[in-house]
Amino acid sequence: MPSYRVRVPVGLLHAGVTPESVLPAASEAVARLVNVEARDLAVVSGRAVVTVRFTAADDGEALPAADAAVAEVAALASTGPPTVERRDRGRWAPLGDRHSWRLGGD
Repeated sequence: MPSYRVRVPVGLLHAGVTPESVLPAASEAVARLVNVEARDLAVVSGRAVVTVRFTAADDGEALPAADAAVAEVAALASTGPPTVERRDRGRWAPLGDRHSWRLGGD
């Protein structure tokens, strides 16, 4: 089963949202649809980035899971453009056009 990851840059949190709630919320949103392998919060170029890695049967199953993570993070904070990638021969390769997603950050 292929491995995928969705990465969502996180900006300002909405009122009442705690920083430690964002990563678990994104991971739980993905877990409702597919199997979560790992989750991580990193600082990239001075900005927090939530990453959820998961397995899915195919791209058609992976994109809704990525959308779920993006929607969950967007409900908690401002976001930057998300990316979704598939592990292909030991490398992460972009999956599709993020502009075709229902959500694309703000």
